[in-house]
Amino acid sequence: MTAFFSKSPAAPKICGITSREDALAAIKAGAGALGFNFYPPSPRSVLCADLGWIQELGKSFPETARIAVVVNPEADMLKKLRDAACFDAIQFHGNEPPDFCTTEGFLFPYWIKALRIGKAEDLDLATNFNTPYLLLDASVPGSYGGSGQALDWGLAARFVRDQPDRRVILAGGLTPGNVTTAVAHVHPHAVDVASGVEASPGKKDQEKIRKFIEAAS
Repeated sequence: MTAFFSKSPAAPKICGITSREDALAAIKAGAGALGFNFYPPSPRSVLCADLGWIQELGKSFPETARIAVVVNPEADMLKKLRDAACFDAIQFHGNEPPDFCTTEGFLFPYWIKALRIGKAEDLDLATNFNTPYLLLDASVPGSYGGSGQALDWGLAARFVRDQPDRRVILAGGLTPGNVTTAVAHVHPHAVDVASGVEASPGKKDQEKIRKFIEAAS
C-alpha cells in the first residue's frame, strides 16, 4: 500500500505525465502519485503499447503511486492495463456507470471515480460509487478534464464535511498560486494537477511542479 492511499492528507497527484523525465521530476519534488492518461484525444495521452518505462518507475520508486486514467474505456484497453501489472489504481474519468466501475475497478488494487461538478446536484452521484476515493473536477462542456477550470470550492468543502468516510481528491484549475487556499478551504485527502504545472500541453514545467507540491503541503 502506497502512502497516497493510506495517509491523509496525501502528497499531491501530478497527472498527465507523458515522459520518464517528467515523472522523475515529480517524484523528486515529492509527489505522492503520478497519473498517466490513456484517453487518445488528450494531448497528455500515452500509449498502452509503451508501458515499459512506467513499469521501471514502479520498480525504482514503489512508494509513489501510479494511476491509470481512462475515459469510457474499452475492454481491450482495461485488459492491457491490468496485464501490465504496473498500476496501483485505475481512475475512471468518463461517464462510466457505478456497476461498471465496481466490476472493473476491483480488478486493480484501488480505483478512483472522477466526478465533474458544476452544481450541488452533481455531488448526489457520488454515493452511487463503491469506492472511498472520489476525484472532484470542474464540469466543462466537451471536456473530460485538464481544462484548467476550477470548480466551486464551497461545494467541495461541504461534500468533504458531509462525507467523512470518503477520501476526496480535489482537481480542477489548481496552480502553485491557488493550491494553498484550496487546501485550506476544502481540506481534501489530496490534490490533483495537470495543466497547472505545464510548460505546454503534455509537457511539465519542473519548477511549477516543485512550487505546487511545496504550496500544497
